[in-house]
Amino acid sequence: MEKIRSGSLYVVSTPIGNLSDVSYRAIHILKNVTLIASEDTRKTSILLKKYDVTTPQLAYHSYNQKVQTPKILLKLKNGDSVAIVSDAGTPGISDPAYALVVPCIAGKIPVIPVPGASAVLAALVVSGLPMNRFVFEGFLPLKKGRKTRLLEIAEETRTIVIYESPHRIKKTVSELYAYLDNRLCCLAREMTKMFEEVYYGSLAELEQHLDRKIPKGEYVIVIAGKE
Repeated sequence: MEKIRSGSLYVVSTPIGNLSDVSYRAIHILKNVTLIASEDTRKTSILLKKYDVTTPQLAYHSYNQKVQTPKILLKLKNGDSVAIVSDAGTPGISDPAYALVVPCIAGKIPVIPVPGASAVLAALVVSGLPMNRFVFEGFLPLKKGRKTRLLEIAEETRTIVIYESPHRIKKTVSELYAYLDNRLCCLAREMTKMFEEVYYGSLAELEQHLDRKIPKGEYVIVIAGKE
């Protein structure tokens, strides 16, 4: 296996649900770096325990990143190797890893990707919608800028991928229907987990589908671009 490079940041992808969806390389990196910066140490601990990883963790999330970023940068400059992981999937996609990667690049600290699971791609490949050109919108703004973003998305010709939480999914789908009209879409829920579900239909049908269910789990919405 590869030798761990001192003074380097490893951006390590972890499973989005099924703990078997992790690479041999990712486990090797996690076992041999000096420190793991975890968005959610409790969730990461489940993965580490399964694969007998004993490397110490440091919590690194949106609420403490301003304090923790300089501490991690100092460790890297002193020769420590650090792996950053999100609570699930590929770090930097709708999580705080970006806030560490940027100053590492500015400080000439090597940033090494360890690819793996991603909810964006998992939902996209089963959507049945064009995959040659797509745009990832992450979570829509909660208030300020939400209408502007929806108007922009309405004019997007590429396939659109959006993240949403269970307590906002109904509102978001209703707004998408209002702004984008009745386009084809795919709703992927709890990808790779026990209650994984993929729903295909139009935005109007999706709205009706959600009215019949109590929203649970994390969602990815894939929507056809404007013709």
